[in-house]
Amino acid sequence: MKNIIIISLVTYFSAGPLLAEATVQSCNRTVTFENPPERAVSNDVNLTEMMLVLGLADQMVGYTGISGWKTLDAEMRSGVKELPELSAKYPTKEVLVGADADFFFAGWNYGMKVGGEVTPETLELFGIKVYELTESCSHIMDKDKASLNDMYADILNLGKIFGVKSRAEALVESYKSELESFKAKLMNIDEGLRVFVYDSGEDAPFTAGRYGMPTALIEAAGGQNIMDDLNKSWGTVSWEEVVDRDPQVVVIVNYGDVTAKQKREFMMSNPAFKKISAVKNNRFVTLEYVEATPGPRNIKAVKNLADAFWTK
Repeated sequence: MKNIIIISLVTYFSAGPLLAEATVQSCNRTVTFENPPERAVSNDVNLTEMMLVLGLADQMVGYTGISGWKTLDAEMRSGVKELPELSAKYPTKEVLVGADADFFFAGWNYGMKVGGEVTPETLELFGIKVYELTESCSHIMDKDKASLNDMYADILNLGKIFGVKSRAEALVESYKSELESFKAKLMNIDEGLRVFVYDSGEDAPFTAGRYGMPTALIEAAGGQNIMDDLNKSWGTVSWEEVVDRDPQVVVIVNYGDVTAKQKREFMMSNPAFKKISAVKNNRFVTLEYVEATPGPRNIKAVKNLADAFWTK
């Protein structure tokens, strides 16, 4: 009898640890997961990379919202090569239900729209749980100014949800350590360096505001977003405001049909912008969309910005 009990215990423990249920904060909701999702879907390149960097591809049935606006670089193509794109742009309920998804990692204006057909409430009816990108919570609730802690929170929460908490914690610690080591090397910087984020638009520019990740990246690199008083994550402003605030550097977000080179040429060739310091001194830096939005490439983005800001 004693031997039978010992054998049973060995078999029990060799099957791996039991996963405790996970409860996380998702914007203004508290969401509990009894078990890790097995048929997850992510929306957009940055959210998909968060899933991939945690090694969760085997627990995914696909992704959405990439090819309709963006192209995948070599790093992303390698990561998602075994996964289908279920929708080129925002998915419908039918797409997610048809994939038999049990989890959707998305955000407001990152796969979901306020008042739209795909929300945590509408998907709950089909047994699909949603975790919302922290940066995007400003669309539905009050939150603090954008911070790299937003990205760290998403990585840590995904770690809890999928039962890879230790992996997520180690990853976040490595990001923090890498960033602190890099920032310690920045010397003699003027933290008042004025920076404008040019996403798109010619008649009126679409830019990052107070709650957009570029504001956090710029500040981590030692600059200041001239539009950090825009109480949105992303929004449209006037060119007159940009001229009046006279950015010393312009950060161009590269994606879509209009290239970063074309955006730069538009600003350089427009007589209305000739007095802007960044234009006069030809000081532009490009961030890829996947670097400028919350995700694993944010630390690299800070380094790229700091090099452009302070390397003469």
